Amino acid sequence: MDRLPSLKPLHWVGSSKRDLQALPAPVVDFFGYALYLAQTGKKHEQAKPLKGFGSAGVLEVVEDWDRSTYRAVYTVTFRAAVFVLHVFQKKSTHGTATPKADMDLIRERLKAAEQFAREVLP
Repeated sequence: MDRLPSLKPLHWVGSSKRDLQALPAPVVDFFGYALYLAQTGKKHEQAKPLKGFGSAGVLEVVEDWDRSTYRAVYTVTFRAAVFVLHVFQKKSTHGTATPKADMDLIRERLKAAEQFAREVLP
């Protein structure tokens, strides 16, 4: 009998969970599966390192649905948990770069996740 993979806990930083729940159902399902894979130690085929974070283990999954682009950003840096840093609809019409305001928010939330991991997680 196959054993279920052990799952790392998922920690939502800031409004990321609320933001995910506000997205269209197919996008929620897509991101949910990508996060589930991260919890099992695997990586979704569309997950890629987010530029600007070096080797910080910050990954981004992008989903296009109904002529809109959605992004989920999370980190697998911490051994004990996966942290969801930001979930949003990309509104910029200029290229594929993540807008500065979103990058700043991701950096801020990554710092909060690092502090939480240091102080609370085993």
